[in-house]
This record gives sequence, structure tokens and C-alpha cells, in this order.
Amino acid sequence: MTTWEYATVPLIDHVTKQILDQWGEDGWELVQVVTGPTGGLVAYLKRPTGER
Repeated sequence: MTTWEYATVPLIDHVTKQILDQWGEDGWELVQVVTGPTGGLVAYLKRPTGER
């Protein structure tokens, strides 16, 4: 069974693509983007444990 680790990342409007590309290069998969508690966007990401 796969075990996962998770990360939450605040997204900045003018560099959203670069932020997601960098996390993707590090093996993270985007799960969802939601509005954070202060109104900005927050990305939820996951990757199998041990893929560092």
C-alpha cells in the first residue's frame, strides 16, 4: 500500500505556474487548490513517501 506525504503551499498570483512547476519537479502532485483563510489561494499537494 502506498503511503503519502502532503504539503500545503500558498500561491502568489503572478508566479503560480512557476511555483507549481517547481513542486512538480520535486515529485509533488497537485491535489486541489482552495481559497485560504485570508483569501489567497492555497495548493494541496501529495507524493509517495520516500521520493525526496
